[in-house]
Amino acid sequence: MTMREMQQMLSDIEWEVKLTRNMIGKAALSDRVMAAIRHVPRHKFIPDALREYAYQNGPVPIGFGQTISQPYIVALMSDLLNTKPSDVVLEIGTGSGYQAAILSELVRQVYSIEVIEDLATMARAHLRELGYSNVEIRAGDGNLGWPEHAPYDGIIVTAAAPHIPQALIDQLRTGARLVIPLGQPYSAQELMVVEKKPDGEIETREILDVAFVPLVEVPRSGASHKSDRQNPM
Repeated sequence: MTMREMQQMLSDIEWEVKLTRNMIGKAALSDRVMAAIRHVPRHKFIPDALREYAYQNGPVPIGFGQTISQPYIVALMSDLLNTKPSDVVLEIGTGSGYQAAILSELVRQVYSIEVIEDLATMARAHLRELGYSNVEIRAGDGNLGWPEHAPYDGIIVTAAAPHIPQALIDQLRTGARLVIPLGQPYSAQELMVVEKKPDGEIETREILDVAFVPLVEVPRSGASHKSDRQNPM
């Protein structure tokens, strides 16, 4: 990584934010989020053969039919979560571990679930190498959340679901946000912010169009199931 490459990525994110400001409701992302993006070495989460693409504002394959998300999407979803340094958050869809690393810069503790066990193992290695000790990863069905550590101060989902999994609503702290893409596979999808109100009501807000493949549900028999989840363009 060179400082020039990182600065170009940051500039590309800022340009995308301005381009979509009417949809996302802001002209700039928080300083905390941009500082986290600046601090995390994205190339460390990308296969060696593709590291020349690490700081371009686009997805990059990471194996297993998956990609590391476009930096703008990672930054936007992190900003929409509206976290505080004392928060504990849940991520559904660890992938390479890059989003978890960004979150780890923003909160006290990150719990992350990945349906592909090999990816979960790879992400643990990436995060361990970089010294991120406040991220815990397990392989499993993200639709079920991680109830042992609930309630969460925020939940972020990196795959599209036809509806919001009830388990994630149940595990969300009152007043907290869930950021999730909703919609059918390969059709119209919306990135949504979901807030749990004190009276238990759920308030949703559409942010912008996205393109995710489905959030995979593991068969309850316990049989292994390989996800075809990938992150958006």
